[in-house]
Amino acid sequence: MSVHLDPARKHDFVFLFDVRDGNPNGDPDAGGMPRTDPETGQGLVTDVAIKRKIRNMVALLHEGMPGYDIYVETGTSLNAQHERAYAALNLDPKQRRKSEIEAQQWMCQTFYDVRMFGAVMSTGTKPCGRVQGPMQLTFSRSIDTVLAQEHGITRVTQTRQDHIDKGETTEMGNKHLIPYGLYLGYGHFSAPLARRTGVTSQDLETFWRAMTLMFEHDRASTRGEMALRSLYAFSHDDPFGRTPAHELFDRVQVSPNKAVPRMFTDYTVSVGDDLPEGVTLTRVLG
Repeated sequence: MSVHLDPARKHDFVFLFDVRDGNPNGDPDAGGMPRTDPETGQGLVTDVAIKRKIRNMVALLHEGMPGYDIYVETGTSLNAQHERAYAALNLDPKQRRKSEIEAQQWMCQTFYDVRMFGAVMSTGTKPCGRVQGPMQLTFSRSIDTVLAQEHGITRVTQTRQDHIDKGETTEMGNKHLIPYGLYLGYGHFSAPLARRTGVTSQDLETFWRAMTLMFEHDRASTRGEMALRSLYAFSHDDPFGRTPAHELFDRVQVSPNKAVPRMFTDYTVSVGDDLPEGVTLTRVLG
């Protein structure tokens, strides 16, 4: 078994993805414009956005397989998911503490994203407690500043009949995008927490595969061209780690070759091979 598939090890990882002529993660508080750091002008993509893509990919990879249900799912309330646990185990909500513990274990066994990412499941009349997930991601940040643009578009189909009755023939809209951005993100996997939630080597294998495919099956005109370019996993031979994550992350250096990069080849990516004792680097992609 490859070391990066071992749930008894601590893993820290770095990933690079890019977007061309698209909006990688719109901000609803800014009218859907691409998220940016107002001080530096760098682009941002939330951890929630990346997790959503991973969840969707896991659902495609293991559709119908026991243990790979998705807790945070479109069109299904969280409380309804809690009720599934109580119904499956025939639990009594009045015996709150005992039922909550048993329900929490069932949720970890049934839902992949609870087992990996954790969840606060204390809502509703049938709570399932709180799970601290072993797999955590950071916000991703672009290497350089990005230029957020808004483009006006028209369509020939009206939304409302009364507009057609008035003689209107087109309707205006807009699209937000950035010409190009290369984003860097980080992730962490805790072996002690994974032991609590029951993560297996198959779960880790699923995670890495879902990451490599997450943009391939999430295409949309608003996102333009998005691609995962690199994924580097640093695996420790100790469940608590051999060295701080930031010292490993510093070994991944990304440098632009042009003043205004417009493609991935306009950057140079280097990874230092002077690894500390007990740490193994796996180039999952790139």
